[in-house]
Amino acid sequence: MGGEIDLYTAPQLRDELVGALEDGARRLVIDMSRVEFCDSTGISVLLSAMKRSRDKNGDLELGAPRPAVTKVLEVTGLDEVFTIHQDLGTLSASVGPGA
Repeated sequence: MGGEIDLYTAPQLRDELVGALEDGARRLVIDMSRVEFCDSTGISVLLSAMKRSRDKNGDLELGAPRPAVTKVLEVTGLDEVFTIHQDLGTLSASVGPGA
């Protein structure tokens, strides 16, 4: 994922995340390393997908958010709600069978 998650792009993201959950995914890991901006609509989509995932005994995690996105998460207190991996290298090591 790259660019912006905003009013215009959030519906596509929502559709992708809901589709993944409907296809049986339980743990969603979003690579945020190329996301330059995320507005309240994007945050809402991520929170909704996290709730859906947790309802199915899964989770939604964010990988390597850029400084602007990290700032939004910190200001809103959502850095305490989402599981955030600062380093994609450690993230990929934790993803896989049995993870």
